[in-house]
Amino acid sequence: MLRIILALSVAAAGADVRAVLDQQAAAWNRGDLKAFVETYEDSAEITFLGKELWRGRANVLARYERTYSTKEKMGSLRFEIVESKALGATHHLILGKFFLTRSAAGGGNATGNFTLVLKQTAKSWKIIHDHTS
Repeated sequence: MLRIILALSVAAAGADVRAVLDQQAAAWNRGDLKAFVETYEDSAEITFLGKELWRGRANVLARYERTYSTKEKMGSLRFEIVESKALGATHHLILGKFFLTRSAAGGGNATGNFTLVLKQTAKSWKIIHDHTS
């Protein structure tokens, strides 16, 4: 009986975590970087690792605002989940790919990989670590 309950909660967590990525893509595609970054935990402890390491949600937002300063540079975003698994009851790991479709003037198309670690909070799942390359 416990295995069945655990399997159901893991499946529900997977759907809730996928909803975070759907929320991010929708915010990005309407040009709303603040809403995109709302999916990160509001903490100075979160990390974003790309070409550089950034700490804290405010710094992650500043990085996105500087890098994607226009709708043309943002383009259209979609995600593909490669692997999704629970890391205990309150954390989740996602391995995936991103696809950014942009005009040549916006920098052209881009694609890459990402690893996210999410933490379940009282209200929702929040990203606590993002490694995007």
